[in-house]
Amino acid sequence: MPTCESALLQSWHHNAQSWIEAIRTGTLESRIKVTNQAIILAVLGRQPERVLDLGCGEGWLLRALTERGIEVVGVDGDATLVEAARAAGSSRVYLASYEELAQAKVDIGSDYNVICANFALLHQDIVPLLAAMNALLAPGGTLVIQTLHPWVMAADDYQDGWREETFTGFKGQWQPMPWYLRTLSSWLNALDMAGFRLAGLQEPQHPQSAMPQSLLLVAERRD
Repeated sequence: MPTCESALLQSWHHNAQSWIEAIRTGTLESRIKVTNQAIILAVLGRQPERVLDLGCGEGWLLRALTERGIEVVGVDGDATLVEAARAAGSSRVYLASYEELAQAKVDIGSDYNVICANFALLHQDIVPLLAAMNALLAPGGTLVIQTLHPWVMAADDYQDGWREETFTGFKGQWQPMPWYLRTLSSWLNALDMAGFRLAGLQEPQHPQSAMPQSLLLVAERRD
């Protein structure tokens, strides 16, 4: 019986090509209208010279930041996504699993001013990975996380736990994806345990929507 963690990874491998098409054709309305701009502005607000995109996927954020004159490195655990990012013009993209990153088994550089994780932290035990990212930041460096808003996603069951994304309404052949929902306090505890302090919290929202589209956390190293 596969664990939720292994099923999460398998779903990404299975869905990689469909995900590339969804991102590049603008299928995800919330991203086009709200969350893409939110993560870009959060990163630019720190005025970084070097950025690591953790879980970079097919590389849209790499390209967006490169166009703004920022040195950007990407890393992802799926070979199809990494190749797509490279083919689209992002040369510095590494293939590495979160486990390999947490254990520092792959050299992806260091002294980053900002490390961002845009809807990329979906597994349960994120503290070792966040601690490893802490070590890759330059002094005064910042971690920017954008994730599913926990209250909106689980208002009737607001507690940490595994959920399932079925991709209903998406075009293509999708494999259901388990993902780990954590409450706001759980997010803050994870950051604290990994050596960060919260510097900012946003709830990006479209003017015509009554609900926030995401939760955006900005955390700084406790130097």
